[in-house]
Formats: sequence, C-alpha cells, structure tokens
Amino acid sequence: MLGHIAAFSHHVLFCLKRPDSSEDRAQLLAALHALAQIEVVRGMHISLPAAPGHDPVVDRNYDLSLLLFFDSIEDEKTYQSHALHQKFIQENAALLGSVRVFDSFSQNSN
Repeated sequence: MLGHIAAFSHHVLFCLKRPDSSEDRAQLLAALHALAQIEVVRGMHISLPAAPGHDPVVDRNYDLSLLLFFDSIEDEKTYQSHALHQKFIQENAALLGSVRVFDSFSQNSN
C-alpha cells in the first residue's frame, strides 16, 4: 500500500481456544466485521495466516488477524471504550486462547 492511510494502526492477532471449530471461527469473524460500524474506524483488514510454505520467516501462530486504522490515538481510545467493542469483548472472550496486540504510528511523509 502506498500513501498515507491513517496516523495510527491497531493490529490484533487472535488464537482460538478451539482452532478447528468452524462455529467459533464464524462467530469471531462476524463479530470482527461488526466492529466496522464504529465511526472512528478509518479502515479495516480481517485476514487469515498465509499458507505454509509461503515464506519460512512468517509467523503463522494465530487464527485470525484484525488490522484497524485510526486518524489518531485518541480515536483508538474512543474505539476501545465504544459499546460495540465492549460487546465484542464480552461475547467473544470465551472463544479466545490468546490475543496479541501491536499498535503503531505512521511514519509516512505524505
């Protein structure tokens, strides 16, 4: 991706307690898509790990990835406290074995 998307990104890697459960995966996917309704979210990318053999240095130790973009860290804080995000946590926490979060600021000059 070229150009400036947003000032702040929030990347979350989810590991399901039951990674072979299609029901758990479907529930989490639907819940992740619902987060796009939060008005401060400027962009969203939901994905799965790349196929094995794609690149030996790629970490595939997760089941689903959520990458969100915000105009500012203040907007990300608004997202964190938003009722839809709190509902997401409450309704899906039991599905998750672990969650890793990576937040970053853009260094793009344009």
